[in-house]
Amino acid sequence: MSSRATLKLGTRGSDLAQAQSTTVADALRAAGYDVELTIIKTAGDRDTSAPFASIGAQGVFVREIEQALVARRIELAVHSFKDLPTKSPDELVIGAVPKRVDPADLLLVREGALSGSATDWLPLTAGARVGTSSARRRVWLAHFRPDLKAVPQRGNVPTRIRRLRAGDFDAILLAAAGVERLRAGDALDGALDGIAVLRLDPQRFVPAPAQGALAVQCRRDDERLRAALASLDHAPSRAAVEAERDVLRRAEAGCDIAFGAFFVHAHGDAGGRPGAQHELLGMHERDGRVRVARVRGGDPSELGAALWAKLGAEDGTR
Repeated sequence: MSSRATLKLGTRGSDLAQAQSTTVADALRAAGYDVELTIIKTAGDRDTSAPFASIGAQGVFVREIEQALVARRIELAVHSFKDLPTKSPDELVIGAVPKRVDPADLLLVREGALSGSATDWLPLTAGARVGTSSARRRVWLAHFRPDLKAVPQRGNVPTRIRRLRAGDFDAILLAAAGVERLRAGDALDGALDGIAVLRLDPQRFVPAPAQGALAVQCRRDDERLRAALASLDHAPSRAAVEAERDVLRRAEAGCDIAFGAFFVHAHGDAGGRPGAQHELLGMHERDGRVRVARVRGGDPSELGAALWAKLGAEDGTR
């Protein structure tokens, strides 16, 4: 592969997916590569009304893209890391994890639905209707505010915000990373006017494993592309999301399972200081009960096993 080889980068067609992929494409162009985006429609894009579980929760937004990689129709792909199943084809590898952005969830609230309480971290009026497509978010809402009504919601971010403004919901839950990336590209210009945007503490409303991170995927045998992608890799972000996904694999959870994990870097540390004590927090629903556990340690690669052992012990299954 010459330095001017044209690389086909597979991506979903949503504004958010293309914004994410363009950041990777631009970085590769700066390194001397020609990159063109190849739009691939996934099962999750074709059916925007059915619940994820009914169309196959694991990999619902990535299966067709991975198949295109294996078939050599594209050279690389950019995914929201949280969408990737815990097991991908053996032919593929994560060539880079760029620097992660905010992993938290956001609560977007239309005018009149705020409770006005200065101390309530979920300041919604009693019985408010909250739109979300995530089993994790539905369970966390029921755990913290059983009076709220979670309402199924599919569609891209701008569509969800339009439905909120139209009064279909009192509030919606979205990933902060997606809103941040769309705002940077002006795709939400004016859409949030009059909408309260509240960041939910990820150590309380625990996000999906790897939320806020991108995964740049390529073929395992493409050594020259893997070398090019290495310059995009952010080691602290990779360590964090690998720890979160390690405990996810142990939980054998998918998109339709209520499970969250959040890696907390040692205070003031970027993830590489010898002796730094990191934390991994997990939140899991099983048999109608939500369990929370936290572990600490210096080696991020060991925290997933330790956290799952602790969660399992609380379940009485270890």
